[in-house]
Amino acid sequence: MGWNMPRWKGLPETLDHRVRQLVVQLRRLKDHSGLSLASLAAKTAYSKSSWERYLNGKKLPPREAVEALARICGADATRLLALHEVAAQAWGAERAAPPGASGPSERAGAAAPEEDEPDTLTTVTGAGPAPVAAPGRPWLRRGPLALLGGLVVLAVAAVVLVAVRPWQDDGGGGRGTGPASAGRATAATPAFSHRVGETFRCHVRRTAGVLTADRSRTTTAILGSGVTGWEVVEAQCLLNHQGYDPGPVDGIVGEHTMRAVKRLQAAAGLPTDGIVGPDTWKVLRR
Repeated sequence: MGWNMPRWKGLPETLDHRVRQLVVQLRRLKDHSGLSLASLAAKTAYSKSSWERYLNGKKLPPREAVEALARICGADATRLLALHEVAAQAWGAERAAPPGASGPSERAGAAAPEEDEPDTLTTVTGAGPAPVAAPGRPWLRRGPLALLGGLVVLAVAAVVLVAVRPWQDDGGGGRGTGPASAGRATAATPAFSHRVGETFRCHVRRTAGVLTADRSRTTTAILGSGVTGWEVVEAQCLLNHQGYDPGPVDGIVGEHTMRAVKRLQAAAGLPTDGIVGPDTWKVLRR
């Protein structure tokens, strides 16, 4: 480029990958246009500080702002608006979570509770109020009744974890450790995190008239270069089933996967951009 472009700040690690995909595309348009944030503010109905928040992942831009940026930069707004629609769903779902709930990355990085925090395993009897642990003391000091109650809770939780197996070995779910890895039992769909060299099994079946690998039910997720997640595993399994080799089924959109998507799109008469969107999902699930 003939101008000096500023270095972008890194996007927040907790930002949903669907929102991240939208922001990355908006940044590319802005950089390609050579416009400053002040110039964007002058040409649109949004202030310089608003554009700063939009392009740094602090706030989801409204649909009208996305359309305005596409118009100013001479870009096709259709794909950007599709990205925005999916990003808006992810953004709204995240903010609709109950107070105190945290996303997968927040849970993974959460610090252990301090010893003097109130314990969640309490026992109330009819003989009076439950004993209160002294500050800085483990909850075991609450007495034998509290200890027994805690052991019962843990035993019940262990039984539930064993009984509930949404990722069955014969269903190909779960996280693996290599090309022939089997699923691990969990009590809920595990948060996806890409690990180098890790691959997943594919068991594609037809249910309710559509193909599924039981990794994701999405028909709208936008999967571009570098995107990771269970949606990517689903797409890679379906590509394999349709006869288009995406390379290792590792849950990340790389060159092999994008080439396979382009071949599928060409055969289906779709634009060959290598990005999985609603139209490509329809072909994958036929």
